[in-house]
Amino acid sequence: MSNDAAVIGAGPNGLAAAITLARAGRSVVVYERAETVGGSARSSELTLPGYLHDVCSAAHPMAVAGEFFNSMPLHEHGLEWIRPEFPVAHLLPEQDAVIQHTDLEETAREVNDLAYAAELRPFLDRFSDLLRNGTAPPGLPENPVLMARFGLRAMIPATTLARLLFKTERGQALFAGHACHSCLPLSQSPSAAIGLMLQLAAHAVNFPMPKGGAGRITTAMASYLESLGGRIECGVDIGHINQVDAEQVFFCTSPRDMVRIAGDLLPSNYVSRLSKFKRGPGVFKVDYALKEPIPWSDPRVARAGTVHLAGTIEQLAASEATVAQGGHTDAPFVLLTQPTQFDTTRAPEGGHIAWAYVHVPNGSTLDQTQALEAQIERYAPGFGDVVLQRHTMNCAQMEAYNPNYVGGDVNGGANTLDQLFTRPIAALSPYCTPNPRIFLCSASVPPGGGVHGLGGFNAVRAAGIV
Repeated sequence: MSNDAAVIGAGPNGLAAAITLARAGRSVVVYERAETVGGSARSSELTLPGYLHDVCSAAHPMAVAGEFFNSMPLHEHGLEWIRPEFPVAHLLPEQDAVIQHTDLEETAREVNDLAYAAELRPFLDRFSDLLRNGTAPPGLPENPVLMARFGLRAMIPATTLARLLFKTERGQALFAGHACHSCLPLSQSPSAAIGLMLQLAAHAVNFPMPKGGAGRITTAMASYLESLGGRIECGVDIGHINQVDAEQVFFCTSPRDMVRIAGDLLPSNYVSRLSKFKRGPGVFKVDYALKEPIPWSDPRVARAGTVHLAGTIEQLAASEATVAQGGHTDAPFVLLTQPTQFDTTRAPEGGHIAWAYVHVPNGSTLDQTQALEAQIERYAPGFGDVVLQRHTMNCAQMEAYNPNYVGGDVNGGANTLDQLFTRPIAALSPYCTPNPRIFLCSASVPPGGGVHGLGGFNAVRAAGIV
């Protein structure tokens, strides 16, 4: 075969797998069905000329914090990180926003709970170790005592942990907003795990954004890969693995698409087990071109890169529970970013953009624009007056854009307790298949969704190459 290895899919995990292979001296080719690299990290003029939106991911704490990304000289290939003044603002009805500062003590004062800093300090002081262990492949951690202490907190529902650790409504709400990123009901384990890790990451590294948009991440990775001798072929849709001329094939795809492409080379019982892989909720997303910044009632919110909208821990728990039960809510949790407050390259002079989504049942095609904008208007009266144009994407459109988002699930699979460490199945290494030629390296393997590249890096390690 002409290549040592091939990767199907040029998202962050696929490019990470290819870079790891190339660093190990392997000849590698990446096949991407779209005309450009990117997957979950692309930017495009979705609304008006000159307004550059992130099609999927927008803020990337796990990339900046992770050892894999830090091991690559991506700054030499055009990647520059921007850190907002405040990583996160959480909005509460009829009171000032909760601002998460990078400084623990300042945030403790913000939430009126001096114990806030004492609870998080032991983990923040060892955040690098915590992140390395928490995102490693399944197995005995390097730091078992640290992980046991973290696990006692993380492996319980977010609503339970919030009330154990944080004594005020403001502190509990801030944590609940982070836990909503899990796309789980906040009363279900392990919703606390993702919430706690993201809250710590915001203190450790902020919620950074790439200058010029998320697409700069993957174009920098592609440039670095090519500097190592790797090759990328875009506009190539692999329909069957026989099209791939390589000794080993790494699938940066959903388990469903791996089966579609290579299922006849996998045992039927393994394929059957993959068919039971659980999907998480979908998202309904809106991108905005704005003639001026969002008119927040609390002006400090304009200084935060990421904004969590919709209230108290009880309100957030009710919203996420409704989605988990297959319903839509008029008061959804809204995740919003406002890049042009910190990066003027993303819009024409004086213009602004915003990125926002709500959780919806997997596969939903219901237009949630009204519910989403009602939440923004609640905390930014007059928001509709500054909108020049909007671009919406429902679950079906998200999946059409990126087939890995099955039913609009941007996390690559449900973050349930049985899938958090063993996705997609438990019997084998999650990266390996019964066919020694075939590996899975997408967000459907540990550590799951997010722009961190670890699905690709871990898959190459599981193949015994590094």
